[in-house]
Amino acid sequence: MAPTPQPEPARFDYVIVGAGTAGCLLANRLSRDPAKRVLLLEAGRKDDYHWIHIPVGYLYCIGNPRTDWLYRTEADPGLNGRTLRYPRGKVLGGSSSINGMIYMRGQQRDYDRWAELAGDDRWRWDHCLPYFKQHENHWRLDPEHRAQAGEAFAALHGHGGEWRVEKQRLRWEVLDAFAQAAQQAGVPATDDFNRGTNEGVGYFEVNQRAGWRWNTAKAFLRPACMQRPNFTMWTGSQVAKLLTERDGTGALRVTGCEVVTPSGRQTVHAAGEVILAAGAIGSPQILQLSGIGPAAWLHEHGVPVAHELPGVGGNLQDHLQIRAVYSVEGVKTLNTLAGRWWGRALIGLEYAWRRSGPMSMAPSQLGAFTRSSPEHAWPNIEYHVQPLSLEAFGEPLHPFNAFTASVCNLNPTSRGFVRIRSPRLEDAPRIMANYLSTAEDRQVAADSLRVTRRIVEQPALQKYRPQEVKPGVQYQSDEELATLAGDIATTIFHPVGTCKMGRDDDDSAVVDARLRVRGVRGLRVVDASVMPTITSGNTNSPTLMIAERAAEWIVQDGR
Repeated sequence: MAPTPQPEPARFDYVIVGAGTAGCLLANRLSRDPAKRVLLLEAGRKDDYHWIHIPVGYLYCIGNPRTDWLYRTEADPGLNGRTLRYPRGKVLGGSSSINGMIYMRGQQRDYDRWAELAGDDRWRWDHCLPYFKQHENHWRLDPEHRAQAGEAFAALHGHGGEWRVEKQRLRWEVLDAFAQAAQQAGVPATDDFNRGTNEGVGYFEVNQRAGWRWNTAKAFLRPACMQRPNFTMWTGSQVAKLLTERDGTGALRVTGCEVVTPSGRQTVHAAGEVILAAGAIGSPQILQLSGIGPAAWLHEHGVPVAHELPGVGGNLQDHLQIRAVYSVEGVKTLNTLAGRWWGRALIGLEYAWRRSGPMSMAPSQLGAFTRSSPEHAWPNIEYHVQPLSLEAFGEPLHPFNAFTASVCNLNPTSRGFVRIRSPRLEDAPRIMANYLSTAEDRQVAADSLRVTRRIVEQPALQKYRPQEVKPGVQYQSDEELATLAGDIATTIFHPVGTCKMGRDDDDSAVVDARLRVRGVRGLRVVDASVMPTITSGNTNSPTLMIAERAAEWIVQDGR
């Protein structure tokens, strides 16, 4: 029998791996030049699942193989041996299709620190701010609100870009009371978490448009990219490995990739660059499967070493949220509202009629940034406060009225890793977060629970007679509270750092300040994995800024 003929390699100028937060923006920017052929690869399906677009639909997208990679962490000593569900978007739009929709840049000091670690002042806050504004479309700068927003606000925010930022479409009496209690405990009120300092308490602003989720596929692919003849997108297509060769000088170059598509394996060639935008889990996995990474890890699984880079997959950082639950009386919460059939019917009718109410909710509505103890020079903890409670994500709401005050350490010192567990792309990598593995992180965990108690003790909340359900008032010492944090804490879905950027003298750096993989030509990483340190807040919008910057450099280098 004659061998089956192999299809001719597909040829493009740029191949973008991952149609998530960064990949969708990159596809938009790089395909603006009609002379450049751009291929966008996405392992997941199109974002045509209705629960992606209804804000509360994250409940049905996380843990759903249609939209989620279904990762789990390794058993973690810091969590007293527990493993955690580790959601990552496997769908067009990536994690922007299943995340909490919160628009948050972080703090100025985050980017100034990146500049120091990367040895490049272009990462300082003042230089990054224009790239946040470039794609932003903030509701307060709409014509009807522009005069009230003022010039100071306009100097910090953008309008007319693709990335819509809106205020939430509901309020809760119990959350208003928490905000008042936080102010009574010394946390100032704020109406803008994105000025470079996010200290304060207020309602989060969200990436929605008129009550619908606004993901990056809507923002950057439709309609612009879809109408460009030089743009191609393949869904259901997963990269098995990068293709490499040595040039006449012996330098390693990535020339394309091998892709598993619904119709079989396909070779793709890139005349310009391959850009990994597969996220903090996917990008290091692809590098390792391609023989780029720590030699010992690769040898252990029989992967030939193409280029040793010790930092690939290391430096994993994440925000671990400690969920304190308080029962309340005399005030409405989602627990009992959604616990009755007529309540659920009213919720559905309100959303159908006005695109508001609980179905328009982000997972967390109220936020606060403050210090876990006075010696911290800046806010080092973040609250996500919710008018509901449950034992664990995906389980039923409690049958009593309650709120949850989830608090996370913004700048954890614990570091984990992502490692392939086999040379097969079908096998999910090992994810070891090493939460609470340092004395500093355990101290912040204990102190932050005390801050929560101090807020709840204030007069504004006392009229609802709050009672601590979790972790429980019987736990008081540092060691008790840190251990209890390990029992009740969960990820807030912000993994970063596994392909970190750094100076040439940093052996653990994977990419340089322009996000080019060290020692490999034609390859760049552009996603949250390049962050050397985690931002002091939610990570989706910083990832877009990174992609905006990288797109400019890729275009410059391609001329």
